[in-house]
Amino acid sequence: MERKIISISVKRQITIPQKYFDVLGFSNEAECVLQDDRLIIRPIQDRNGGDFSEQILADLISQGYSGEALLEQFKQESKKVSSAVKQMIADADNLVKNGDGKVSLDDLFGTEN
Repeated sequence: MERKIISISVKRQITIPQKYFDVLGFSNEAECVLQDDRLIIRPIQDRNGGDFSEQILADLISQGYSGEALLEQFKQESKKVSSAVKQMIADADNLVKNGDGKVSLDDLFGTEN
């Protein structure tokens, strides 16, 4: 683990040290996560639903899509991920504002049966 103290400007801005920026692969956006008493800042890897690609493909294949139809349906489903994530963030923000400042996965996604 490597540690570096960074300053925060009067406008609450920080500068990511160049070494960290390069090693982690940041570009022009970052994801900021409040987790317990930590602020996690990490690069955004894929804006096209990258983490969900396998699940989307598996679901479409199980529905019988293949070839060009699979590709076309995958493009349509992938576009839905961004708006769904934005809605989840808004829901989490509302839960935090109306609660004690902490949100569990069950609060956001519901409990599994």
